[in-house]
Parts: sequence; structure tokens; C-alpha cells
Amino acid sequence: MPYQRSNRLPGEKASKLGHLDVINSDLVKRLIDSFNDENSPSTPDDIPWEKVDFDKDELPIIFGIDGSIQSVESERPPYKKVAFVKTALLRLDQHAISKIDKLHPHPLALKDILLDSAIYHATVFPLRYVTLEDVNTYDANRKIIYESMKLDDNLGGEILETLKWIVYEKWNDDEKKLPEFECPHCRETGATLDYDEEEGECPLCGEKLLLTDMLGFHQVMAPDSAPEGVARDYMNIHETLLLFSGVKYYWKNDRNNLSRCLFVKDGPLSIRAQYSKIVNPIRRFLAHARDEGHNVHLLGQEKSGKFFDHIELIGDESPNNSVFIPKDKYIREEIQHRHSDGAPYGKDTNYGGKILLNLNRHEKMVLNVPTGEFNPNPDYSDFIGLDKILSTIPSIRSMKYESGLLPIELAHGVASLSTYPSAQILKIFAGIDNDSDDYI
Repeated sequence: MPYQRSNRLPGEKASKLGHLDVINSDLVKRLIDSFNDENSPSTPDDIPWEKVDFDKDELPIIFGIDGSIQSVESERPPYKKVAFVKTALLRLDQHAISKIDKLHPHPLALKDILLDSAIYHATVFPLRYVTLEDVNTYDANRKIIYESMKLDDNLGGEILETLKWIVYEKWNDDEKKLPEFECPHCRETGATLDYDEEEGECPLCGEKLLLTDMLGFHQVMAPDSAPEGVARDYMNIHETLLLFSGVKYYWKNDRNNLSRCLFVKDGPLSIRAQYSKIVNPIRRFLAHARDEGHNVHLLGQEKSGKFFDHIELIGDESPNNSVFIPKDKYIREEIQHRHSDGAPYGKDTNYGGKILLNLNRHEKMVLNVPTGEFNPNPDYSDFIGLDKILSTIPSIRSMKYESGLLPIELAHGVASLSTYPSAQILKIFAGIDNDSDDYI
């Protein structure tokens, strides 16, 4: 590791000749030859691609969900650091989508769509050497997470209500306490809250608990610093809660229209690490809704990562307009390149299964669609509403980006802006026009 540049002296440079001893090795030479070989690695030749019938009914109401994060660090010691997070939800319908030029969308046409159909949330996290009076970074971030979900004027407190709806499983009649979690004060696993409570006291140490403590952000923070991952994980969780705020609204007010909606999220349908404790309640709700006859259509798109790399590898040999649903053994051995022993892939973290979609030689997508309860080896029929989801994709494709989906593209545009006109969250979920009480 070289010495770094300072304000007075230059940094240490690596030797230009230090690599010569390395490349003289016969093994290294063979590896370099292999690295430069343009032949593709071998892939399974019996992949069971299935043809897609795009003639099923399209879903007419579309929601796009996306988020962005930006960290800012001072240029001089002590290198103070904060992270800004923004998430956005956009509501479209097929009529609005049909009026958009997919290749060259007109800015004014986009403005008209976004003005009354988009909401956003923004907050900031102190990460290093940024302090508040009488509050350390640890407790400041706990409070920021709680109040960002509860007090955001743009969202009217709906995000915290959605978190309660999920973790207390309020779609059921059973009133149960919050599952036990690690207390942010005594660090013992035994903290909980009574049904539907947002605040309370730890039964072990008596210190104040916040509902958002059960997510576990405090487990990766120190008293005076927090990793950037806290902000990134908050963004992912907030995107999920924003998505389910729409689902919750329709579930409580208009279940028939719920099955006509498609919620499109940027990224996988998964929540990792300690935050994954909300995954099983989400799975149980999706299975419950399906069993009640109200399919919830969720779609996540992965634009990078191992699954994306894999479809780039195998997609050229696949038939157009087809899907491949990888089983657990295939995922672990061919995509993750690890042994197939151990827990199934995504057992604790994923609320959506993987689907590789090949439309043509240029358009390949990694999609996530729920199956309800966890299923390591799903078939086509196990995915909730898959026929309608796939039939909707051709009408929401964006020609501006390779394998792009218009709801994600537009939601990203909102999430990336510094300011954006706010809207009432329930109005957007209901699809009510500004000038009337009718549904759009």
C-alpha cells in the first residue's frame, strides 16, 4: 500500500518494474493467455426456456418506484460526511403511457404526467463527525429514521403506517405483539412493542424504543459514526414501504382495482441482513391476498449483478420471447458459482423469485416476481400473476435505454431531482384527477 499524497508532499508511486517477476511464472503466463482468450465459457446446453404468450390482458394501472443516494464528504480533516437519500413513486396508466414517445419523450409531455402523479421523499443521514447538540450520531440516526417515516409532509405519515401494517400483519384479525428484536440500548434480544404501538419501553432495560428500531439499523452503527450502508439500506427499505403503501391503500379501499395494478420496482425484491425480518410478513400477505382472489402484481428489475451477467452470457443462444426460471441448484452452481449445500438461495431475504426474460438479441431482462410463501424451485404457474405481468411489459418498454422499463426510467428521474412538486399520497393511489372526484 503506497503512502498517500498530502498537502505538502506527493504520494508514493508503484514500481514500473515490480510486475516482471510475476509474469515470468509459467502459471501466470497460462492464466494471462486464458484471460485474453475471447472464447466464452461453457454454459449448460439444456436450459429449459419457455415461450411467452404476450396476448394476455395487460394491467392498466402502473406504479414505478425508485430511489437514489448521494454522499457528501468534506475535503479537509476531519472529513465530515453525510448522505442524502431520495425515493420516489410515480403513477401511470396505459392511456398516459401510450402518448409518450418511447425513443424521444417530449419534456412537456413528461412534465404533465409527473406533475400530478409523482411523490417523493427525501432525508439526510449524518455519517461521520456531524453532530447535533446533546445527541450523538447513533441516536440522531435512530430519530431521523423514525421521524422520516412518520413526519414526512409529502407522504403524510403513510410510510410508518405501512411499516406497522406489515410487521403487525394488520391484514389479519389476530392482534399480536411485535416479534422480539435487539434493544438499541441494552443490546439484548428481547425488546418488543404491543400491538399497533409506535413507541414503548424495552421490557429488559426500560429505555425508550421506537418502532423503526426493530429493523436493526442500530446494529451497524457506532456512537459517533455510521457506515454509508445505513443510508443505502434505508433507501431500499423505504422503496419497499413506498411500494406497499400503494398496495395497502388498495387493499383497504379498493381491492378490485388492486388486481389491475402493476408495481414496478428498480432492483430485486429482497431485503438483506438484519432488515430481512419484514420479508416473511410480506410473503404471508402476498400469499393471503392471492388466496383471497386479489393478486398483487409486483415486478422488480435487476439491471446489474450476477443474474444480469448470466443472462448476457446465455441469452444469445435462447429463443426470442422466452423465459427461463432457474431452480435453486442452478442458481447456486451456475450463477453464484458456489456449492449447492446449505440453505436455499434467498430463503431469508427474497420476496420475489428470479425470472430471466429474453425478448430478442438486444433486450434481455432479469425480473423478480413473488410466489407468496418461499419456493426455492418455482414453476411458471407459481409466480403471482405472471401472465399479466409479462403481457404488460411490451407496452411499458423504454427505447431510450437497453432493456429499459418506462416506469423505472420516469421514477428515477423524479428520485434524482433536487426538488419536485409534492402530492398527496392517497390521491395518487386512488388515481383521482385534480379537477374532479373521478378515477383517471
